[in-house]
Amino acid sequence: MNVSQATAPKLVLASSSPYRKALLGKLGLCFETASPSVDESPRTDETPRELAIRLAREKAGTLSQVFPEHLIIGSDQVAILAGRQLTKPGNRANAIGQLHAASGHAVTFYTGVCVLNSATGEARTDLDRTIVHFRPLTDSQVEHYVDRERPFDCAGGFKSESLGIALFDRIEGEDPNALIGLPLIRLIRLLEAFGVKVI
Repeated sequence: MNVSQATAPKLVLASSSPYRKALLGKLGLCFETASPSVDESPRTDETPRELAIRLAREKAGTLSQVFPEHLIIGSDQVAILAGRQLTKPGNRANAIGQLHAASGHAVTFYTGVCVLNSATGEARTDLDRTIVHFRPLTDSQVEHYVDRERPFDCAGGFKSESLGIALFDRIEGEDPNALIGLPLIRLIRLLEAFGVKVI
């Protein structure tokens, strides 16, 4: 049964990402944010899908004692290029290197999302898969992009919500928000399963 926002459990976004915060804000729900502490290293033989879901679940779970009567939202994204996981580049040289590697190729993004009811321990998860096909990019295009947007904290080395869209040939996916870091279509379904009325 749906409940009003006034009586629904309080929401917490387990993320320090301004991008995820802005995405969740689009739903018009009241929520807090808190930064989870999670080792994001993949486990032996763990698939990208499994890693994204596990990290989303762990991010929510790490905050359950701090927020004991809340719905905690965790999300994590894993980017794969030619079987290799891409990380947040961290600096200009790495960002340029990642975009050169992606030029003319496809990068698959697995974005896991979890909603945890910290009062009951019930958790629900889902996964979005988005494939980004990059245009063939010249050295000057890559360097110009990196210097304009400085996407050092973004998996794959780009910001699809702004100029990064100019790097793409096309995108295959269900939810453009997932590429930014929070699959809102799937999240809405999870929240509604916990009785949160989004609309």
